[in-house]
Amino acid sequence: MRLDKYIMRSYIREGEYVRVMDTIQEVVERKYSDAARQVRSGTNAGCGCGMTCCDTITSDLYEKSQAASIPIEAMLASLGCGNPTALAELKPGEVVLDLGSGGGIDVLLSARRVGPDGKAYGLDMTDEMLALARDNQQKSGLTNVEFLKGEIENIPLPNDAVDVIISNCVINLSADKAAVLREAFRVLKPGGRLAVSDIVVRGEVPAEVRANMKLWVRCLAGALQEDEFATRLRSIGFEHVEIERWRLYEHEDARAFLADSGLDVEAIAPLVEGRFASAFVRAQKPIAKACCATGCCP
Repeated sequence: MRLDKYIMRSYIREGEYVRVMDTIQEVVERKYSDAARQVRSGTNAGCGCGMTCCDTITSDLYEKSQAASIPIEAMLASLGCGNPTALAELKPGEVVLDLGSGGGIDVLLSARRVGPDGKAYGLDMTDEMLALARDNQQKSGLTNVEFLKGEIENIPLPNDAVDVIISNCVINLSADKAAVLREAFRVLKPGGRLAVSDIVVRGEVPAEVRANMKLWVRCLAGALQEDEFATRLRSIGFEHVEIERWRLYEHEDARAFLADSGLDVEAIAPLVEGRFASAFVRAQKPIAKACCATGCCP
């Protein structure tokens, strides 16, 4: 059994202290189901991939013109750490897939950019988020959009199906990142592009941070080391790998995200200052080689 896919939670049952093993996926799904319900009730989704106050990471990620072009509920459900639609340099007619699409903000923005001859898929495992995203699609009037239910470790699309994969602070939430990246490579067309926003780690962080479930669902505890992220992409077959840090989280940010984690803020904050960063991650699936009648050309 892969223990790194599980966390422990505790509760009281008839006076007995019980330790129960949950999968990380179950905990993440509960968190984001709650976020979708909050948006449906007319409030902000609260803290997802961010600090105690999500504004620390999620504020000012989208231009006003972009925000004005989509339903407010899609913006309220945004729990990302970047703007992958700007990063991806989408072109008319392309097919785009958003891994962990949530309320649909990046899918809807992508659909507008690829135009009626293109298509934007959103993939999410959470029924509540999918329902919210489909409502947002209906409000937007966009028809070149399809939301799929599934896991990012097992994408329900055929090989070589999409031109671009985007994702907004979701890959770090997976307990099996190797599977996510392999699947991304599989469904991309030859020459297809990976363009994601995510949290990366620079240097070592305390084991207590890595084991903290509140920090996992905030996209921190499960984040990959920057070098490891690049190495994994290359080992799968991606080329032209680039990781561009655009925001580094300093001491006050560290104090904010540790505030209700149950950890000793004064002791841990100096150890994680400057260790986490929002980053743009780019990579490309190699272009297929031309082949001669008798085999591939040299």
